[in-house]
Amino acid sequence: MSVNLLYTFLAGLLGLILLISKKYPYFLHDLRYAISAIGIGIRLDKFQKKTPYYTVLERFLEQAKNQPQKTFLIFEGRSFSFADNESNKVARALQTHTDLKEGDTAAVFVGNEPDFVWLWLALAKLGCTAALLNTNIRSKSLLHCFSCCDAKVLVAGADLQGAVEEVLPGLKDGGARVFVLGQESCVDGIETLSDKIQEASDQPLSVQLRANVKGSSPALYIYTSGTTGLPKAAVVSQMKLWYASFVQGFAGVTSDDIIYLYLPLYHTAGFLMGLTGAIDRGLTIVLKRKFSASQFWDDCRKYNITVIQYIGEIMRYLCNSPKKDNDKNHKVRVAMGNGIRLDTWEEFLQRFGDIRICECYGSTEGNVAFMNYIGKVGAIGKEHFLTKMACPYSLIRYDTEKEEPVRDSEGFCIEVPRGETGLLVGKIGGKAPFEGYVKNQQQTEKKILKDVFVKGDRYYNTGDLLMMDQHGFVYFQDRIGDTFRWKGENVATTEVADHLLTVDCALRASVYGVKVPGHEGRIGMAALKLRDNMDFDCKATHQHVKSFLPSYARPRFIRIQTSLDVTGTYKQTKGKLVEEGFDPAIIKEPLFFLDDSKGYIPMTQDIYNSIAEGKLRL
Repeated sequence: MSVNLLYTFLAGLLGLILLISKKYPYFLHDLRYAISAIGIGIRLDKFQKKTPYYTVLERFLEQAKNQPQKTFLIFEGRSFSFADNESNKVARALQTHTDLKEGDTAAVFVGNEPDFVWLWLALAKLGCTAALLNTNIRSKSLLHCFSCCDAKVLVAGADLQGAVEEVLPGLKDGGARVFVLGQESCVDGIETLSDKIQEASDQPLSVQLRANVKGSSPALYIYTSGTTGLPKAAVVSQMKLWYASFVQGFAGVTSDDIIYLYLPLYHTAGFLMGLTGAIDRGLTIVLKRKFSASQFWDDCRKYNITVIQYIGEIMRYLCNSPKKDNDKNHKVRVAMGNGIRLDTWEEFLQRFGDIRICECYGSTEGNVAFMNYIGKVGAIGKEHFLTKMACPYSLIRYDTEKEEPVRDSEGFCIEVPRGETGLLVGKIGGKAPFEGYVKNQQQTEKKILKDVFVKGDRYYNTGDLLMMDQHGFVYFQDRIGDTFRWKGENVATTEVADHLLTVDCALRASVYGVKVPGHEGRIGMAALKLRDNMDFDCKATHQHVKSFLPSYARPRFIRIQTSLDVTGTYKQTKGKLVEEGFDPAIIKEPLFFLDDSKGYIPMTQDIYNSIAEGKLRL
């Protein structure tokens, strides 16, 4: 009798699940996500109760104890197991030759190589915060990034010694100790570290050296890659380090996987989603100095890669590489990252096979994030009630002309309905703090919106315009400042760029708005990189924008460039483009003007003068 009751119950439960799934097609996906999220919440609660706080370092030490011989890192033909690392020796060398102690900061100016990983682990063992310096910065920016976080020590890769020498007087004035990962240095003020590491003991360090580390303690300082001004050091707490590390779990990554890590370790994607995520899962990392489209798939085949990361324009670079017969001959099953456009997403899957793309949304300093755990093409994430409970957020109405949120008669912001574009803001609270920027209260305050829905509340301003559809899928629309207003209409740069990229001659496109004398708002302009051995097709481009874009959204000026500038994380930079505008006296590259009757024609000084003098109305 009891068996029959059990079968009846199970049949009823299955029927109920099928019924719910029919009405709510994403129910099972949402349920799996909820189970994972609850499990992570339980883990975080356990971490918090441990003394000292259970950090990613402790997880690494646990992995080294449980699977000491498993390969942790592969780099340029060399392999390192979880137990076979130099972090103890590095920590003891720093302990002996510097006065670093718990709570201090040391700057890491090292490229993608094992020494970066050992150095970070060593600093964590000493209870220190690592400031991860972008290896592309130089001169004033380098000195600023070092000093703004009160770093006491700078450790640089041997290949970056020249950059350090440029700012050495400033570093010495601040009393900094400067080391280079080399055996010899004949420069006064730059000490070698490699020889000291070799001489140091590899015995474990006492946990008492980091006894006061808490979940709120700063683990890292990661610098935002802004296109204007000096970089800002965003605080990444020990708890936030964990949050980002869990992305791999949500993406379905397991300890049997092998991840290809070529993104810069000084940035959030490479370090948090890549390195620390791999440490948590206990998988093998294949580390590469930098991204190479031509070597990408050969590396994946050589090392049996199963998980890849991407950011910004990387997926487009892969799609633009020459096609080969073996494009689908690989073991990659998961790709995780952010910034893939709809057309690239579809092309990537069609060309390279059935790979689960896990698109994510978030920022280094932000307190709100999304994940597309379903794989809906084009979406950056999906709303889930557990996420919103932990980190409340809203999409609010935004005035792109005044560049501020729209407020009602009582002075509060207005939440947009589903299907409409709004500014994403995240409520600042205990579980979703905004830790701000180191020694930069002004920039920290600029990111905070106050009195959003009630008097006294505080929200983090992401600066991103998003749209949520009826099923809760979230779509990126534009960045504030990238969206511009012309002829009383809002123009989304990403949408215009996507249209331009369907023209045969266009390989890459960057769209932005520029000021025009005597006109309100900003008019559309685009910078294009053309495909190899192709010229700019004025006629086809004009026909396309005329057919698919409203008049106010059509780029009135197009400049042709041999390359489009990107940041170290492959995001387009537009600051200089906007500054140069459409003046042919400044722009020496091919420049075209959209004439209403003739289409795109070469831009001349006479045309520019006519616009500037108000003789030619746009």
